[in-house]
Amino acid sequence: MDNAAQHGSAVAAAIKANAGTCLTVAVLGASGDLARKKTYPALHKLFEKGFLPKHSLIVGYARSPMSDDQLRSQLRGYLKGSEKTKDDFLRLCVYIPGQYSLTCDTEGPVAFQHLADALEAHEAECPSLPGNRLFYLALPPSTYPPVCENIKKCCISQSGWTRVVVEKPFGRDLKSSEALNEQICCLFDEKQLYRIDHYLGKEIVQNLMVMRFANRFLSPLWNRENIANVQIIFKEPFGAEGRG
Repeated sequence: MDNAAQHGSAVAAAIKANAGTCLTVAVLGASGDLARKKTYPALHKLFEKGFLPKHSLIVGYARSPMSDDQLRSQLRGYLKGSEKTKDDFLRLCVYIPGQYSLTCDTEGPVAFQHLADALEAHEAECPSLPGNRLFYLALPPSTYPPVCENIKKCCISQSGWTRVVVEKPFGRDLKSSEALNEQICCLFDEKQLYRIDHYLGKEIVQNLMVMRFANRFLSPLWNRENIANVQIIFKEPFGAEGRG
């Protein structure tokens, strides 16, 4: 079987496996720069390719006051594809404002309870299917412990799996990373956690000079005889904006 056929079989298997589930993706930090430019467009691409189950809902959660229509209006400009596909995808996207800590919001109930109610309401529409919940943390690292604690207390799925995706630099150094990891791991099993660290390549970039002169394989090759030029490319045409 060639690569194309193998890929096609894998796609078909993934779609078939997803067909009998009810999925809710909660994007925490939905009003932020990362969510608009990266997270939602990636989810849109999965939707376009048929990788999201038929019974899917994408719930945006953040502190900013915003309606469903306002969220959809913000996201539309970052999505690529046909207008029909965009419309179909955006119909899956809703928004719930709320705090990240255990304090009460302006409406009175404990933080995250509105989010939990939305997840349960969606799953009640297909009670015969397992309710799987994916929480995508597009948030500053300082909010991870209280957010994960809220998820654990209020939002764990009772009929399917629960997964937490951490998207940001995971701590400032080894000590802070270990402390953060310990706080999160006491709440979830390792199989429930996924970490995406923007800084994984930082050490290599900082140590290019060491690699150049200390590595016996690279040292004789990294010179003007073999390297015509070095280019540093900033691929994003926008600034740090709210990410700084």
